Amino acid sequence: MTSGRESVADLPDDDEVDSLTIGRRIRQLRTDRGMTLDELAAAVDRVPSQLSMIENGKREPKLTLLQAIARAVGSSLDALLESEPLDERATLEIALERAMRGQTFKALGIDPFRIAKSVPTDALKAMLSLQGEIERLRDERAATPEEARRANVALRKLMRTQSNYFEDLEQHARRVLDAVDHPGGPLTQRTASDIAAHLGFTLHYVPDLPQTTRSVADIKNGRLYLSSRLATKGDPRTAVLQSLSSRILGHQEPKSYAEFLRQRVETNYLTGALMIPEAHVVPSLVAAKNDRAISIEDLRDAYSVSYETAAHRFTNLATRHLDIPVHFLKVHESGTITKAYENDDVNFPTDRLGAIEGQMCCRKWTSRVVFDVDDHFNPYYQYTDTGNGTYWCTARVELSSEGAHSVSVGVRFDDTKWFLGRDTTNRGVSKHSVETCCRRAPADLELAWREHSWPNVRTPRTLLATLPTGAFPGVDTTDVYEFLQAHAPA
Repeated sequence: MTSGRESVADLPDDDEVDSLTIGRRIRQLRTDRGMTLDELAAAVDRVPSQLSMIENGKREPKLTLLQAIARAVGSSLDALLESEPLDERATLEIALERAMRGQTFKALGIDPFRIAKSVPTDALKAMLSLQGEIERLRDERAATPEEARRANVALRKLMRTQSNYFEDLEQHARRVLDAVDHPGGPLTQRTASDIAAHLGFTLHYVPDLPQTTRSVADIKNGRLYLSSRLATKGDPRTAVLQSLSSRILGHQEPKSYAEFLRQRVETNYLTGALMIPEAHVVPSLVAAKNDRAISIEDLRDAYSVSYETAAHRFTNLATRHLDIPVHFLKVHESGTITKAYENDDVNFPTDRLGAIEGQMCCRKWTSRVVFDVDDHFNPYYQYTDTGNGTYWCTARVELSSEGAHSVSVGVRFDDTKWFLGRDTTNRGVSKHSVETCCRRAPADLELAWREHSWPNVRTPRTLLATLPTGAFPGVDTTDVYEFLQAHAPA
């Protein structure tokens, strides 16, 4: 026996007694009987506004009231609580009501509204279709790791097809450097400021730059904000040029990981092309090849850039202008590959999707061995015998806020003759395609410790970061907007 104080929420099956469904079923039975809301309210001794709230699913009726309503419309309590489908209009209204209470509408800033009879049924269908598509895209982007890996594999294939050389980006760099009358050679910090002025930006170094950003561009007021700590850490030109590169290329907010990664590659490429201009550097690289004295260190020193910038820029130009296939690796001190490129058939480790980034680099490769070298002043060279032949690499270790990384450039044995360091006696043998090479611990160590250890994994911050529409992975946009509001000119 039930108490008169019991309501719909107290009944056992939530699917059958959903307040929205019951409300619409009451309305449907009432209208089928030809009753107005006022007439039903009088029959059950309630005010019309109370019944309106019940019919709209905004209030859960008590069971005694439900019984009274059932009698008034010539039905039964069981009929009100049955799971028979409603008519199309009522079903659509219920679905839209539920959608308005969900996260999608809230995220879009759309407040729930009353669905009037005058709203066409087709409009309800359109709104539900749009809501369903938005949720599908959100779910798709929530599969971040796999989506990012697939996008990265596709982008790497494009880079390989073009030998990591992009003519359109080289042209952008030439036009910008010509506009500021850059004579060639190292790009000074003053020239970087001139490029900013040419693009309509003034530079502002601030102590409170949002932690999730390297720079923030105020496009409305023509201001580029950078951290005041750049002066004591890192290359101040790089952050300036990376921000300006996005403006030069007209980048819009990325709508997918593929677009985000492509923008990042384009930004880094254009920054390198501005700091190491193609027209100026190619003759010196050709001369170095003729002298059999190519050196990433010499390229770094000639243009006052980081070793990584010099190495990356060399991969842009080596195959196009020197006819030398190359590979490039950036490896974290943990052994994880964070950047990779190759067109010389070196057998990088990959996952089942073909992704290299995130994989563990073989312990025998130059990129890992260099971390154990005591001499950090001179470059480290090594020949490595692999399943795909012998490769020669040059590598260095650089420090960053995320720890130490090694940066290495390598070529096939036949192309070693063009490089300084080819006379090294350092040699390694890698069989990373065989599991026992280094991906599994030696059998005796595994036997001794596998059942007696439990490492606490250090998960990368961006591993599960999603890419919602109109946002950037890992960036706190509220923080950015508050920063811009605080620093905007009066």
